Amino acid sequence: PVSFQPPPAPPPPAKRTRRRRRPVMRVIGTLFLVWVLFLVGAPAFAWFSGTRVDAASAGERPADQPGTTVLLVGSDSREDLTDEERALLGTGSTEGRRTDTMMLLHMPTVGDPVLLSLPRDSLVEIPGRKRNKLNAAFAFGGAPLLVETIEHNTGVRIDGYLEVGFAGVVDVVDAVGGIEVCPKFDFDDKDAHLSMKAGCQQVDGVTALGYVRVRKSDKTGDIGRMGRQREVIGAIGREVVSPMTLLNPVRYWNVNQAAARSLARGEDTGIVEVAQVGVGFLSVMTGRGISLMVPVSEADARADAGS
Repeated sequence: PVSFQPPPAPPPPAKRTRRRRRPVMRVIGTLFLVWVLFLVGAPAFAWFSGTRVDAASAGERPADQPGTTVLLVGSDSREDLTDEERALLGTGSTEGRRTDTMMLLHMPTVGDPVLLSLPRDSLVEIPGRKRNKLNAAFAFGGAPLLVETIEHNTGVRIDGYLEVGFAGVVDVVDAVGGIEVCPKFDFDDKDAHLSMKAGCQQVDGVTALGYVRVRKSDKTGDIGRMGRQREVIGAIGREVVSPMTLLNPVRYWNVNQAAARSLARGEDTGIVEVAQVGVGFLSVMTGRGISLMVPVSEADARADAGS
């Protein structure tokens, strides 16, 4: 007889085991998340801790215009400097507030950005006052009167306002580890506390400040100074956006904190305008924009307001 045996029982189903994530990948993911939060959090903290000033014009304003135009001002106020800082920076003890630097940065809807320097000694009509030098508007009425004066004389509507003081230049330059400048001739300027040879060289914040303040030892006076101001701003911008700034957390933090301490923005100047300023500067300084100044017909014209 043939015997039939039942088929063997099927093997028990294999238990599914969860693959444990490798600890290394988990650590890398956590570090990446922390890094992203740091990259976003540092500028956010700087933005909310920065200084805001009233820069709204009280006069009749030009109509809205295409693009965005931001007024950039360098103030020579000594009010926030200690005696030691005044001695170190060579600023003197002049009271009050004036501005040696005035630039309009225009970001058009189409086309290249434009950086336009405004000579501080330009003879203009200051609303509510007699004709005087352009920088006198800032001394008389601060940012609001300066904005009103520029709009009144140019017909250009100003959409944003940024201001930096003496110490701000030093802080930002030192935060990026110094910048390279290329003077075309030797300087020996007692007022700017600067003695410098011609040729490209790396400078710290104090030297960079003296470099942009040099006027009396330059035969072109304010005209040459405006060129150096644009040179230093461009050098700072290139260092700020360099990979070293993003990859070095200490440098990245210092740059953001220096900007928070150094820059004052108008009440109506938002983060969009500030971002556009950064993009515009970088474009102009890398040759993708236009850098120019208001033309001067007579460098030593005389009026009641002076030269």
